[in-house]
Amino acid sequence: MTKVKQFEPRAHIAAPLSTPTDFGPEAVNELSAALNALLADSFALYLKTKNFHWHVSGPHFRDYHLLLDEQADQIFATTDELAERVRKIGGTTLRSIGHISRVQRLPDNDEDMVPPLDMLRELMEDNRSVIRNMREAWRLTDKHGDAATAGLLETYINDAEKRTWFLFEATNEADSTGH
Repeated sequence: MTKVKQFEPRAHIAAPLSTPTDFGPEAVNELSAALNALLADSFALYLKTKNFHWHVSGPHFRDYHLLLDEQADQIFATTDELAERVRKIGGTTLRSIGHISRVQRLPDNDEDMVPPLDMLRELMEDNRSVIRNMREAWRLTDKHGDAATAGLLETYINDAEKRTWFLFEATNEADSTGH
């Protein structure tokens, strides 16, 4: 007598990538689209922030270098939670750099040399755009009764507002001292 048991298939197997959700198809589609756009913007902002972190120079190098590294880490930390939220509500998320580039709303910066204050100002404006887009997505969560995504976005809005504030103060200080 053998101890190997014959495999018995389940009566009902879920479709691949099918996630149980209380949201209807319209809500899943709208929320997933909004979150995927935020996710693409997060990747774009992360890479731009790291780009500037790697290429900043000048008398405030250390301060700006550390500030941008800290901000990049914070931005990158949002990506997994945003993507997982899309999956939790029943959607699918970004799959490649190409997909990100098709969905992102923030412009890239491929310049060889960007003056440090221009870097900070550009990142400040990008963060302000992210805040506006997050607020728009937050309104969508209200429409569909998605409290979990709303809470996540509220935290991320607060974080982006802080990044914007720090970038503003860094450029404001530099402008007032003539550097």
